[in-house]
Order: sequence, then structure tokens, then C-alpha cells
Amino acid sequence: MRTTRQSRRPEYRGRKRSCRFCAHPGAEVIDYKNIGLLTGYIDDRARIRKARRAGVCRRHQSQLAQAIKRAREIALLPYTQN
Repeated sequence: MRTTRQSRRPEYRGRKRSCRFCAHPGAEVIDYKNIGLLTGYIDDRARIRKARRAGVCRRHQSQLAQAIKRAREIALLPYTQN
């Protein structure tokens, strides 16, 4: 196991996650009307999940965030949970 010079602790190397949308292009389209898809990327407090937590790449994270914000604007998704 490798250690870093400064801390002498083992380096952590997690496995590289693949983006769900990059792995299967065209299978699911990120759209503000697809509420079933968007609710999977919102936590229990109606906040948008971080890309690292959601397992998506930077490009698709920004598309998801934009779609969630549009859906909230036309009242398809809530801004807060009760």
C-alpha cells in the first residue's frame, strides 16, 4: 500500500464511478417534464444532490440542476419539503 510523504497515511483510491447518462447515451433524456427521473436526484429536504453523491458527471449534473430548477419554477417539483 502506498503512503503519502507528508502524512504517512495510506492513500485512498476509490473506484471510478461512471455517469449513468454517459454509460447509456440516449436511454434517458434529462428533461424538466420527466419528474420521475428528477426526483431521484433530490434529497429528502428537496435539495439537489451533489454530483459526487448522485454519481453523475459535471456536464450531466449541470443539466439535471437546470431541469430541476425549471420544474420548480412551473410547480412540478417543490422548493421545500413539508
